[in-house]
This record gives sequence, C-alpha cells and structure tokens, in this order.
Amino acid sequence: MEELIIPCRFNGPPDSGHGGYVAGRLAAGWGPQAVGEGVTVILRSPPPLETPLRVRGDGEWLRLYHGEQPVAEARPGRIETPPIPAVPYEKALAAADGYRGAGNDTPYGMCFACGPRRPDGLRLAPGPVAEDTVAAAWIPDESLPFGPELVWAALDCPGGWTTDLMARPALLGTMTARVTGLPAAGERCVAMGRLLRREGRKFFTATALYGEDGRLLGQADQIWVELTPR
Repeated sequence: MEELIIPCRFNGPPDSGHGGYVAGRLAAGWGPQAVGEGVTVILRSPPPLETPLRVRGDGEWLRLYHGEQPVAEARPGRIETPPIPAVPYEKALAAADGYRGAGNDTPYGMCFACGPRRPDGLRLAPGPVAEDTVAAAWIPDESLPFGPELVWAALDCPGGWTTDLMARPALLGTMTARVTGLPAAGERCVAMGRLLRREGRKFFTATALYGEDGRLLGQADQIWVELTPR
C-alpha cells in the first residue's frame, strides 16, 4: 500500500476523514496483526478527502502523509481494557433517546458514524445505559464496505459520546483496536462505549462492538483530546 484515498462519504468533520475509518484503512497495512493483539493509530492532522495520501513504512511504523504533512501513523499495539459487556439490543435502541448529538444544532450531524442527517452513514446514536457508559443499536446497511475499517468506524464515536461533546468538543487522538469479526448486512449489532478517566484536556475511553449472537466483533482503547476554546 503506497497510496490511500479517503472517499468523501467517509467524513467525520465535514471536510476531513472520519478518524476511525481512516485509522482502520491505515491499520490494514499491518495485515494479520490488525486482527491479533491490535494496531495503534495516532492521528496527527485532519485527513483530507478525495486526495491521494502517501503511505510510508519503516518496519516499525506505517505513516500517512498529505504532501509533507503527517496525517497519521500506525504500529502494532495491545488492548489494555477488557471488553465492555454488551447490553441487549432493545436497551441499546432505547438509549438513542438520550443521544446528545441528535439535535438540529449538532456540529456532528454529517459524521459518517454518528451523524443523524446521514442516510448513507452508520447512524449510531450512543446514549447512556449506565454511569459513564453508552450503547448504540446498529443494523449495517448492505451498501456499506464490509471490511475491518467498518468495525474501526463503528468503534470510534461511541467513545467520544461517553462525555458531552456538545459542551466540550473533542477529536479522536489515538485509537488501539483489534477486529475479531465482521457484521453481516441486516444484523442487529450493539456498540458500547465507556469513559475510563480524564487527564486535563484528554479523556480515555474504551469501546466494543457485538454481533446479534453476542460475538465480539472488535474492541478499542482510545484517547480523545478536547479542543481549546477559540
């Protein structure tokens, strides 16, 4: 893999790539290690859409560049947090009533994973189901790309919504994930997220994705970074 292009469908913020999806695409460059212990991806700058990005590896890291600007880097990693237990699908579906990003004023309305105005996205609506824990019901549409990057994308936003992103906006900074299975189109899945701790402007989260039969499809450890007020 020498070049990577992020199609405009897979945006997070309106003009840049969705962090989980981009991380999953880059992590795929590590092959089987992305399914074993996991891969750690650090996002350095907003990934541009519909733009050829260079991929360079040195045996330790895979690095993604836009021109000379570092975009992301990936290396084998290890999941530290046990998988968050799943709640029943019906409970995850009901949790959408508490989804903080559902309003018309949300800046995340067009996000590929959690944007409520995206008919061609995942339309995750992570809402609270316990203290510091959110869940989202998800039925993958057949139009989606059913590769590991789809699981990475589904594991992204539930971590961010363990806190109030409307009051304290943040971006995904680091994500260590492993994919253990893929969902099927039409399968009733549950995505979980849990806030672990805060350190200054950083907050640490864990996420997990389950299939309809309760099998673990993937899990992630994340570090989010709150944006500084303008």
